[in-house]
Formats: sequence, C-alpha cells, structure tokens
Amino acid sequence: MSGLAVRNATIIDATGAPPLQGGTVVMGEDGRIEALGPDQEVAIPPGAETLDGTGRWVVPGLMDANVHLVAARTPDTLLEFQGRYEELAFEAAELTLKYGVTTVFDTWGPAGPATRVRDAIASGTAAGSRIYCSGNIIGLGGPLSDDFVAPGDFLHRDTVAAINREWERGMGPHLATMSVAQIAEATAQYIEETGVDFIKWAATDHLATAGGMIFLMFSEQAQEAIHATAHSYGKPTQAHTTTVDSLRISADIGVDLLQHGDLTVGRPAPEELLDQIAQKGIPTAALVCTDEHLAWSGSAPAAARMHPVRVNADRNQRGLIARGARLLLTTDGFAYGPRITEHPGFRAGTLSPEVPDLPVQLGYSHLNWIRGAAQRGLGMMEILRSATAYIAEAYGVADRLGTLEPGKIGDLLILGSDPLESPQAYADIREVVKEGIRVDRDALARNLQVGLDVLAARV
Repeated sequence: MSGLAVRNATIIDATGAPPLQGGTVVMGEDGRIEALGPDQEVAIPPGAETLDGTGRWVVPGLMDANVHLVAARTPDTLLEFQGRYEELAFEAAELTLKYGVTTVFDTWGPAGPATRVRDAIASGTAAGSRIYCSGNIIGLGGPLSDDFVAPGDFLHRDTVAAINREWERGMGPHLATMSVAQIAEATAQYIEETGVDFIKWAATDHLATAGGMIFLMFSEQAQEAIHATAHSYGKPTQAHTTTVDSLRISADIGVDLLQHGDLTVGRPAPEELLDQIAQKGIPTAALVCTDEHLAWSGSAPAAARMHPVRVNADRNQRGLIARGARLLLTTDGFAYGPRITEHPGFRAGTLSPEVPDLPVQLGYSHLNWIRGAAQRGLGMMEILRSATAYIAEAYGVADRLGTLEPGKIGDLLILGSDPLESPQAYADIREVVKEGIRVDRDALARNLQVGLDVLAARV
C-alpha cells in the first residue's frame, strides 16, 4: 500500500480559505500530505487506498489546548494506579482520538508517565491522540496537596509525599521561597530531566477551585525568568491565571498562550485588558461552555460556588470575540468515570453525565465547546481554526500540524455534515485519519478503567 487518498470531498483546510468542493487530498506512506486540490488535477498514486468523499466534508484533525490524561484525582485511584499511571494516560488518549481529536496538549500531570505514553504513541506502538505535555504546573503541589485533593490525616505523610513527587518533580510550592535566579535554574533542570514539550507555571495558586483565597504564586520577575528560560530551550510558555492581575502580568510578559485567560475570579476583566490581549494577538485557551450548562450551573446547588466565575468567563469570552482575539478550544478535561464522579470527596454532583453539556469530559466536551463558541457569536470558520490552526500556532507546531497543506502531517476528520453550517457536524464523524492512516474507532476506548465513553453510553 502506498498511502491514502480521499477524493471528491469538500475540503476545508483551516487556513481561512473558502471550502474546496470536489477536492482530493493524497497522503503518502510517511503520513504527510503529498497533494491537495481539485479532483481532476490531483493524481492518485497506484496502489493507494482511496476513500470516496462524495457528500463528505474533510477538515484537519481537531486539537484540545488543555487536557489532563491521568484521571486519578482521588486518593483511592491514585493509590491503586501508583506505578502504572501510563494505563490511565493511554485510555484517555484513545478516548480523545476516537472522537476526532488527533492532538492533545496535557497541561498538568506526571511528566514521567505522560512522556512515556507520548513516545509510545509517536513510535506507533500504541494508538491514541498525539501528545504534547508539560508535566507539573510549576509552583503547584501534586494531586494530594492543598492545591487539589488533600487527604488530611487519612494517609501517612510518606505515602502522600511519594505520590505528590510523581507530579511535582522538584517544581512544587517550595519554589515560591527561592530567588529569581534559583527558580530559573530549577526550570532549566526540569526541562532537561523530563523532556517536556512546553512549560506552564502557576501565576496564581489553585486554591480558588477549592473555595479558598487566591494569591499570586510568583513575582513578575520570577514569571519573566521562567518564561525566558523556557524560551531559551525552545519551549512554548503559558501561565495558569485566574485573577485580573495575574492575567495582566501574563499579557505584559507576552506568554505564548493564556491558559484560562477568560477565567477571572471575583470580577470580569477590564475592557482595557481585553483590548491589550487582542491587540498583542495573544491566544486565549478559553473554558467555553454552552448556554444550557451555564443556566444549569446557576440553578444547581453543587455548582453555586463556581457559577459567578462562569458568568465572568462568559462575559470575558464575548468581549474577546468582539475584539477579534483568538480563542483556543480547551476542555480542561479528564477521562472521568463513575469511581471519580461519584466520589463523595470530589466535586459531587458536578461531573455526572446527566449534567447538561458537561464541559470537562474527554471524548465528549470538545463538542460542547464548539456549540458554546457558536452561541457566543464566534463564526464557524473561526471555530474550526480555534480547534486546529490557532492551537498549532500557539504551541509552535504549525509547521507540521493544524491545517491541510502539502508537506504537513495527514491528520483528517471526515464528516457527514457541513461544519460551517452547524456545530452538530463535528459529532457526525465518518472517518478519523491520523498520519495518513484510517483509525479503527471501534477498537478504541473499549476497556476504560476509570474513564467513561459518554457518547457510546448514550447510543
């Protein structure tokens, strides 16, 4: 076999160009796009597998700018899977690929397991979405710390410390006690030791999600040093930001993307800050939800604490869209399943599949992001680019991913409906192609240990 061709389809390449009707795309044995153009002008090599795209739409494989592949966030699952967190990362990567997300960016997780799974998928020894990862959020504690789900006195301190070390790798809250030079040195050592693909630091702590106070984790000088150190290694940067001032600092520094740049606890972002983000062209990884989910969060007691934050995010998103700023498809998702969603100590009542348009469930919630973005006035072509080309540009991989162009990797999503007409088209998947090879979707995510295939469960 010498590659794959999809012929006579409507091709939307995500460059912003108009759709090409009756188009053909040819991918070679190396998985890259060899030719793309009108059907009558593109020769299909002898022996290539050919798919008839009549009545189909072809777009680039989707991307998610913020996922977490290791879903073990409760003490019992963290203990059960200790030493084998790769299993959870593999199942999450299968789940995202099954529903057309061919590339994911894991922005918080254990660097060792994440990079091993990344490399196994890249080598072709395992199936799953292509992975880029950051490991820990610099400055935050591990999953059993106050930043996430602290177990109190139930577990021995050595057990807690061992699990947290898997995430922190020397880059936990103690960095806040260091000098700027020491923080930069620690960042360089972390990059060299872990081989992560990009750097994410905590501009603010993570206590806001637990109902606590919100503090800046690092000075502006320290954040600038982390940013500069990462860039010296060719690594893109982003900051976990949840307040107006932390957002302002990130914008002033010029991070490569704003992670949660729409999420400001306590008050919406001022107009002049939204102007700055748009004028500087800083892409925002935005936690867009649907109107239906926003309405639910305003009436559900379990979601009452975070509802005002959702309202601020909605206002910030609309302000960014009105200014022509770039939003990035972002779920902040895990492969949540019943043993986590029903856990009495973990966000009870907010993660059930019955919650309307759940925004944080891998394999499913990217479809809700697309619907929510359309409801907020983002045009359908911009939505496609927000889920593909803009993410690739923000993470520095646009030379090989994000659009359908000769020379780029052949990641395709073949749809049975027009994605420029309706957000629902992204759920009408007919084929997923990754690196020029058709994906056997039925073989993916069949034996989930802690995750849940929400769409399969609803069939």
